Amino acid sequence: MKKSVLVIIFSIILVSCGASKSTKKYSYKKPATSKSTSLKKLNSNYSGSVSGTRSSVLDNAENYLGTPYKYAGNTKAGFDCSGLVCKVFDENKIQMPRRSSDQAKQGKLINVSEARPGDLLFFATAGGSAVTHVGIVHDILNNGEVTFIHASTSKGVIISSLNEAYWNKAFLFARSVL
Repeated sequence: MKKSVLVIIFSIILVSCGASKSTKKYSYKKPATSKSTSLKKLNSNYSGSVSGTRSSVLDNAENYLGTPYKYAGNTKAGFDCSGLVCKVFDENKIQMPRRSSDQAKQGKLINVSEARPGDLLFFATAGGSAVTHVGIVHDILNNGEVTFIHASTSKGVIISSLNEAYWNKAFLFARSVL
């Protein structure tokens, strides 16, 4: 009897592991533009001007689009969300703490309606109110939609929107460090 129960349990575990879907590799193709005009074209819907450090932060972040997710990663080989922020801001001579919960204490708190490209968005992806994820504001479209660059666990470094139900529900607050 015990052997039968163990065989059944083992069979269920074996079948359930084999039935899981494999993760699809996400590839983002950055628009083909010259470096000097790429930000103007990518942010043509943003009503404010994007220049200086903000422009550089976005250029650097866009260079990592398509990079795979890697827990505790902060190199082109792979990033986690806070590692991406650290790398991009470090490339712009701005030191940021390594953890997203510590990054959430930097700069000044702003309303999401005041966010500009290069500002940071913080999320509670595990529910509750603890910061567990961070992204860099990429664009604010004419309709008010806020897009952001971040390291997704399933797709690597991508651009997402606060209009997506998952991110909208997980959103906590925005901060400006620039």
